[in-house]
Amino acid sequence: MTQTQANLVLLLAGAMWGMGFVAQSMAMQAVGPLLFIGSRFLVATIAMLPFAMREGRRAERPVRKAEWLAFAMIGVLLFAGMAAQQIGLLTTTVTNSGFLTGLYVVMVPFIGVVLFRQWPHPLVWPAALSALLGIWLLSGGSIGAFRTGDWLTILCALVWAFQVIYTGKYAVESGRPVTLAVTQFAVCGAIALLFAAFLEPVRWTAIQAALPEILYAGVIAGGAAFTLQAVGQRYTTAPQAAIFLSTEAVFAALFGAIFLGERLPLEALAGCALIFAAILLVELGPVLLSRRRFAARS
Repeated sequence: MTQTQANLVLLLAGAMWGMGFVAQSMAMQAVGPLLFIGSRFLVATIAMLPFAMREGRRAERPVRKAEWLAFAMIGVLLFAGMAAQQIGLLTTTVTNSGFLTGLYVVMVPFIGVVLFRQWPHPLVWPAALSALLGIWLLSGGSIGAFRTGDWLTILCALVWAFQVIYTGKYAVESGRPVTLAVTQFAVCGAIALLFAAFLEPVRWTAIQAALPEILYAGVIAGGAAFTLQAVGQRYTTAPQAAIFLSTEAVFAALFGAIFLGERLPLEALAGCALIFAAILLVELGPVLLSRRRFAARS
């Protein structure tokens, strides 16, 4: 897979996540956040397990113990991020959640430099800022007095940044992105269901009422999208992945307008344009710069 193909895969994952915001918000009318997270990732585990088994049969070597532990750690990060985001949706809007979650776009390159001394391509920095500005405009160009849900979503963005970095790192090192994805689903789902059993009412009728949202969030926004993230990140950098995945904010606003009646004003459209400009910058900018340098030398 080329880097361009990998980035397109991540773009598709962003679209699936954007629609997932709507499913998450609608499901909260019937079930608690922890029960929803546990249910969706149980579904995701079941849906993607055959693909992980197929990957295992074709693998050149078994997964090492240290890699299993890393996969499980990523599952804990997934749970922490999803829980903060899902609980945050109780007191914030889908559009605000999409914006604040998108803060990880800027956090990822900074964390990569601090933890691993991995300096991204210089164009990543202006692209990340362009994406963040675009996400801000998608929120309407202003964020009012922060509520508890907004702060929880910022915490989600920080956890998400670590999840993106470590997913890319271990998807490459292990060569088993689907196995990584399924392991994180299982760990995340198990933790969420354990907490839900003690902290939330667990009723079958409520699960039935939210079943369409659970199935979409589990199979598409969960199983398929997170697996696409792990696969795509084998062939691109974490900062570039963060920018492409940030399109979830565009799709969250778009689907929020379509299904929840949330407005998509002119400044939101400008925000969409800035995010796609960031994508073009990181995708085409390095190629154009290398061509210019080659022409200057010749």
